[in-house]
Amino acid sequence: MTTTPDGRPIPPAHADERAMLETWLDFHRATLALKCSGLGDDQARTASAAPSSMTLLGLVQHMAEIERNWFRRVFAGQDVPPVFGEDNPDGFALDPDRGLDGATAAWRAEVARSRELVADAPLDDSGRLSEQEAGHLGTPTVSLRWILVHMIEEYARHNGHADLIRERIDGVAGA
Repeated sequence: MTTTPDGRPIPPAHADERAMLETWLDFHRATLALKCSGLGDDQARTASAAPSSMTLLGLVQHMAEIERNWFRRVFAGQDVPPVFGEDNPDGFALDPDRGLDGATAAWRAEVARSRELVADAPLDDSGRLSEQEAGHLGTPTVSLRWILVHMIEEYARHNGHADLIRERIDGVAGA
């Protein structure tokens, strides 16, 4: 596989569905890591623009929670607590004792676990949604295919936020 000049894996132009979904998800994961690279903790805590309090540190924590929710809770049916505590279920709240390195390590661990859980699973395998999620979607289950597409969308949306936040911090912009 080839990479972009900044080292992110380029998804193949022609591949089967599984490879296409997994490589696009990996591309977006690598994009989030790139947006946070080279920053200190104070910079990672810089909010985007008032009234938003969104930060790169909060986005990394949030994506760790999103990985855990969709792959561990929904797909694998595991009963696991939030990564960053019951009082921070979406991951956006910042803890003064947790820096970017710690949050990134937790996020990378969730990504690794996500990959393990789906490695041999068919795209048509289903996971069970929480009652709240099922109410929003109108169905109690979703396929792994749906989860992968949703994760690509989730990362793509938040990478747009990350791009704007990073540009505010130090002027670095772009994909």
